[in-house]
Amino acid sequence: MNVKVEKIETNVLKLEITVEAAKFNEAMNKSYKKNMNKFNVPGFRKGKAPMSIIKKFYGIEVLYDDAIDIVCDETYPVALAENEIKPVDYPKIEIIQIGEGKDFIYTAVITVKPEVELGEYKGIEVKKPVYEVVEAEIDAELVSMQDKNARVTSKEEGTIENGNIAVIDFKGFVDGVAFEGGTGSDYELEIGSGTFIDNFEEQLIGAAKGETKNISVKFPEEYGKEELNGKPAVFEVTINEIKVKELPALDDELAKEVSEFDTIEEMKADLKSKMEENNKTRVEQEYETAVIDAVADNAKVEIPSAMIDREIDTMLKDLEMRLQYQGLDLKTYYEYTNTTEEKAREYMKEAAEKRVKTDLVIEKVAKVENVEVTEEELVAKANELAKQYGGKDIEKTVKSILDGQRDYLKTDVINEKVVKLLVDSSKPTA
Repeated sequence: MNVKVEKIETNVLKLEITVEAAKFNEAMNKSYKKNMNKFNVPGFRKGKAPMSIIKKFYGIEVLYDDAIDIVCDETYPVALAENEIKPVDYPKIEIIQIGEGKDFIYTAVITVKPEVELGEYKGIEVKKPVYEVVEAEIDAELVSMQDKNARVTSKEEGTIENGNIAVIDFKGFVDGVAFEGGTGSDYELEIGSGTFIDNFEEQLIGAAKGETKNISVKFPEEYGKEELNGKPAVFEVTINEIKVKELPALDDELAKEVSEFDTIEEMKADLKSKMEENNKTRVEQEYETAVIDAVADNAKVEIPSAMIDREIDTMLKDLEMRLQYQGLDLKTYYEYTNTTEEKAREYMKEAAEKRVKTDLVIEKVAKVENVEVTEEELVAKANELAKQYGGKDIEKTVKSILDGQRDYLKTDVINEKVVKLLVDSSKPTA
């Protein structure tokens, strides 16, 4: 086999691969054996006609398709390996020469990983955020605890006030016509929560139990449904019941009820400690991201569109999996958000390009810095994953991970080591 490599444009190569006639003839024989049962030749039982008769009766070309697949599958990976080429997309194959007794010649046009030109990546200055726990955050958490432990009772007298829960039936109309999804019964709406659009909730203030009111609102311009975007609407609302929340006092009794502490002060101190720990984790994560972004911004690379498209494919698959947990699919999601796959792909393009560039830059830093992975590190990572998967036989799970996901583990560990290298060498500024 002979391979000629030609660069035809940035990140695109053309391989001209010449396969010896003998090897192509072997592929033709394999094609014949694969397809022999498909041919009916007078004077022969089905599948028993020799190859020479098949060629004479049907023409040699009937064996070409599978022979081409066979010889390309065998020679294309070898051509890549011999020339240390890493494609990022499927090749475009064109047959140049084919025939019995002739060398088989074909070309493969492929998109390859781009070369990355690193900029400054060690010792870079990056702003590090600072988050301090303020009293208002603790107070907000305490109010949330009060709300979760509130006692809800029916309000027998009086009218709806801010903070009350109105139990309502409603029906919405646009231009006098009821619209889909605009109807509800015995819906519990907390007044002031901002759950409903426009000033719907405010217009219920002062209404009494049993009263029916017409509420006029306007849908937002980007509501998400073409037939409702920016449209004025009228809701016919009947108040079935009014409920009030009775919040528990912020005292030691509440602390004993909702936590392991005996006093409200102990509980507040614990809340503050947990918030400080969360802030510390948040700072570390945001700083790490900022360092990686800065290193990627300093690098230069022309990313092939095929790599961005494949990353968008991955992002859409991830979205589809998340939607499945909610009992939805992509088609429903597109309808609900008034979008299309084309619009979704365009929306994801910038994020996809950033992800691809970041991965390429980290890979380049790993190569420049000779970052390697030991067997012990791979086993440790496999153990980490095995514990996440759960199960009784951790050792068996570890072995399965090492056997089936070794390349993934290696990449993951290398990425972690590169990120640590970049963060450790960086210079945080306030």
